[in-house]
Amino acid sequence: MAFDKKLLDIVACPVCKGKLEYDKAAQELICKADKLAYPITEGIPVLLENRAREWHKAE
Repeated sequence: MAFDKKLLDIVACPVCKGKLEYDKAAQELICKADKLAYPITEGIPVLLENRAREWHKAE
């Protein structure tokens, strides 16, 4: 199942409530402010802080 990019208009980072960016290759939503990457599982973003991984700008 593919991620629906229209969701980017309504979802936000659960930590800072900021905008998320879609990384298609990694299937993640990125919060650059908090440097966190949230996984997308079967087309559904998993916006739980304990499931996020640290994200580095070089990625």
